[in-house]
Amino acid sequence: MKLQHGEIVFDAGLTRPDRLVLEQLCRDASSPTAIDTASTKATIDTLKALNNPNDAQFDPTIFTTWDLDDVRSSSRVPGFVLRLLEEYISWARRVVRVETDVVMVTHLLLYFCTSIPSAILLFTRFSYLHAVGHLAMQGYYMGPYTLLKHQHIHMRGVLAKRFSLVDNLFPYAMDLLMGHTWNSYYYHHVKHHHVEGNGPFDLSSTIRYQRDSAADFAMYVGRFLAMVWFDLPRYFFQKKQLALGLKTLGWELSSYVAIYLAFQINARAATFVFLLPLCCMRVALMVGNWGQHAFVDEDEPDSDFRSSITLIDVASNRFCYNDGYHTSHHLNPLRHWRDHPSAFLQAKPEYARQQALVFHDIDYIFITIYLLKKDYEHLARCLVPIGEKQLAMTLEDRVAMLKRHTRKFTEEEIRKKFKLPSQ
Repeated sequence: MKLQHGEIVFDAGLTRPDRLVLEQLCRDASSPTAIDTASTKATIDTLKALNNPNDAQFDPTIFTTWDLDDVRSSSRVPGFVLRLLEEYISWARRVVRVETDVVMVTHLLLYFCTSIPSAILLFTRFSYLHAVGHLAMQGYYMGPYTLLKHQHIHMRGVLAKRFSLVDNLFPYAMDLLMGHTWNSYYYHHVKHHHVEGNGPFDLSSTIRYQRDSAADFAMYVGRFLAMVWFDLPRYFFQKKQLALGLKTLGWELSSYVAIYLAFQINARAATFVFLLPLCCMRVALMVGNWGQHAFVDEDEPDSDFRSSITLIDVASNRFCYNDGYHTSHHLNPLRHWRDHPSAFLQAKPEYARQQALVFHDIDYIFITIYLLKKDYEHLARCLVPIGEKQLAMTLEDRVAMLKRHTRKFTEEEIRKKFKLPSQ
């Protein structure tokens, strides 16, 4: 079910924080010359209260599909189940590092109880029906697991210190099953992408590509698939970061060796358990990154506000730990995922001043798809205008703006915009 508010669509699946943010943006749009700061402050206070274990409104995330209040108020959930759930929440809040993050325990238990037994069974009693079902299950898990890992690599863990052994070891049990090679996400994302910020030396940078071109997109994905194992260690070696380069190469190659050994045991099982998830994950990472950094302002391409976007949608924020708040994440990579909505509203005047782009009712994958279809009108309708300048734009103005933001940069423009020395 979707409710219309002017040009804004309220999907019934929005998280409560996303609904509060979107409602606040609608209120701002109704009176752009006289923003209600009291209303914004009240919304920010509510968002912070939801994250505060000492506040009566505290609302930890337990599941991705259901909100805790909905479960508690549902007449279809038996009383004994609710009592068991409350006991589980009480226990899990002591297991996680941040008390809002019970969902991470929920998901780790789910993965260990399904993915690993299913993989073992495929290697011992393979069937194509099971293999296809396993791959579909992993495909459903991969997005949430990757964004759980995203929090893990930035915060150096998600569990309480007394569970540090589990916290440190679970990626080595789960990564290959979820399409990741060991530690590569950490080295590429934390030590490389956040250092380069979609700039000219970022291996996943979009600026040298026309972002609505299927041919350019194919080259972008193809290069990453074929060369990242070599390019990333080389990047560190060129930066004279020898230890990082050796670690990156060592973990990447050791992952390939593990997959090769699995093929010696059962090639059909290894294909569905390791190889296909690896291929799917690497394509998905590039599809997502293309959507995250497709719109780059030609005047200030090195600005986090102008080279990344914010999404208020179900897929990114309900199922993937507020991954839609990508600009907020680039502004502060250590910001906890539950803090993004309040941080966004607190910085809203700067977002507006910087002409940052905020979309709703669309995720990164579909941003990429609609770009490759060159359907800018749909993308423009998904834009949530912030600030007087964007609010004054017609649909045609929005389309023109988005087209400007997807233009390929020439090498000369890159040199000037990023202040690189002349060669």
